[in-house]
Amino acid sequence: MFGIGMPELIIIFVIALIIIGPKKLPDLARALGKGLAEFRKATDQLKANLDMDDVEDELKGVKEDLADSVSGLLDVSETEEETKPKDPVTPETSKEENSDRVTEKVTEKKEDDR
Repeated sequence: MFGIGMPELIIIFVIALIIIGPKKLPDLARALGKGLAEFRKATDQLKANLDMDDVEDELKGVKEDLADSVSGLLDVSETEEETKPKDPVTPETSKEENSDRVTEKVTEKKEDDR
């Protein structure tokens, strides 16, 4: 830890005990501990926010790629529809034609019967 060994820490603790006094030293250590905890919490939140920005940028890129792919598929399907030959006979038209044919046959039969 910062190149400080056990003998150096003991010397620093003894000097702090002499200067600050035994009554105020625990309060000072407690305040220092809380300050370090808040600092770590703030840095963790900052890291999380930076990571979220990266994720949002990544998601935005994926969303744009997906939109490009979908628009490309739509363009391809539209060109396929344009190149397909359109069948002029629709089911509705064929039903009408069939009913007309049946009507013609019935009228022909009636005329033949006469």
